[in-house]
Amino acid sequence: MKHTPTIRAELDRYLQQEGLSMTEFGHIAGMNRGVVSAIVSGNKSMSVNQLDLITEAMGLPEGHFYDLFIENYIIDHPPNMRRIEPFLFRCAELDKLDAIRRVVGAIMDNLLYSPKLFEIAEELLVQGRHKAALLLYEGVAEAERYQHSERLAVCQYRIFTIQIGDDQSQNVRVAAVFEAFVERLDEIEQLDALKDLANVYRSLRKWDKVDEMARQMRAKAVIQYSFVHNEQHKDGTLEKKTRGPLFGYIAYADLLCASVCEARGDYQQALQYTYAYADLDWVKEDDEDTKHWMNLFSQWAEGNTYVYKLLSGDINVLHDYVEYIVATSETNENEKISKLLNVIIAANQYSIDVDDILKRFETLIGTFSQQLSSDDMYTRQVIPDYIAWFGYELGFYFLHRGKYIDGFKYLMNAMVKSHIINNETYFINCMGLFVRFQAHAVPETKAEYFNLIERVWENNVQKSGTSNHCG
Repeated sequence: MKHTPTIRAELDRYLQQEGLSMTEFGHIAGMNRGVVSAIVSGNKSMSVNQLDLITEAMGLPEGHFYDLFIENYIIDHPPNMRRIEPFLFRCAELDKLDAIRRVVGAIMDNLLYSPKLFEIAEELLVQGRHKAALLLYEGVAEAERYQHSERLAVCQYRIFTIQIGDDQSQNVRVAAVFEAFVERLDEIEQLDALKDLANVYRSLRKWDKVDEMARQMRAKAVIQYSFVHNEQHKDGTLEKKTRGPLFGYIAYADLLCASVCEARGDYQQALQYTYAYADLDWVKEDDEDTKHWMNLFSQWAEGNTYVYKLLSGDINVLHDYVEYIVATSETNENEKISKLLNVIIAANQYSIDVDDILKRFETLIGTFSQQLSSDDMYTRQVIPDYIAWFGYELGFYFLHRGKYIDGFKYLMNAMVKSHIINNETYFINCMGLFVRFQAHAVPETKAEYFNLIERVWENNVQKSGTSNHCG
């Protein structure tokens, strides 16, 4: 039987090896002799703070004894959250994810520990330690998988939020798993969950799902808004607050439905939804935050009205739309790329010369590859999709006009971005466009293209675990 070493045995061996008394070592570690003696004799357990002091005094790296700490004081003892909680926070601070995983595995057989681990995960999330928080959420979710509790649903919401990233194929799976838990959330939190899901599906261009999430969000928001303003419930207040104003979820649902119609080419129906969220006379609040959001919806409606007319073939609105872009360019960084994307889509669809417009926004276009960091799901998911799409459309525009240097530059940028977000459709479209115009590519551009294709192939081989048959 293998004997598990102990921290106290390691400390005792160190004292003998260095010829240090407990008093001398206590001075080095900043601990009194009695504490050192009690730890060495095994009469006292130790805290993670004491362990860190001992480790530093022995000249060892931070966290050196953490695996032994788990063996000696967590696995071999009844779980003590007063000891475990600070240990988990310290492991998160040092990015000791394997240690966190072991602790969770050791104690989560008992559901009594779920509430505390959930609280710790929430605090880690606030601190921005997402990887550590994810392990705790997953542990609680696994332990409570048969409980049908609201805490389980919140854990799944947090897991969804953390795991959504650049890889769109993974995002499909993550969204599908979380969607089954939305109805178990608090009625107010459901609104934010549905909005986040809608934006993820929007980036994935799964328009049936966007439509479904939007309609559910609108119906639930209408109920909550009616409750708050019910004449029989003058003091009607919501126990939880939504991230944005309540009326905004109703208006945003109409905006999402308009985007679904746009994707399906039904621009007239898209206009009807746009007119709906432009007309907010029914909103009862009049505070500054409400006015701010009403102004935003008004701006979005104005711009999208131009867009749907333009995409339906009314080229006469192009000038007004461009002036609208100029007038609103300082309001929202996230909207700039979508506005110019609409211009280039219309240009390619109706063979419009927009060279002057592109020159006017040359500096702005140069910033589109700089992804903004944000917790907002629209910024995290929809904007990267637009960046890849914009690069493809711009490459298409220049290549078809014989401007091959610019065309291949934007096309290659679009291919790289499409690979990063794992959007196979965009990537294949870029490949097809390159093949169509490859006779006009200089040798350096061809080399760049084939090097990218080879890197993508090698990455796919590694992910799939198949052999590339190289010697």
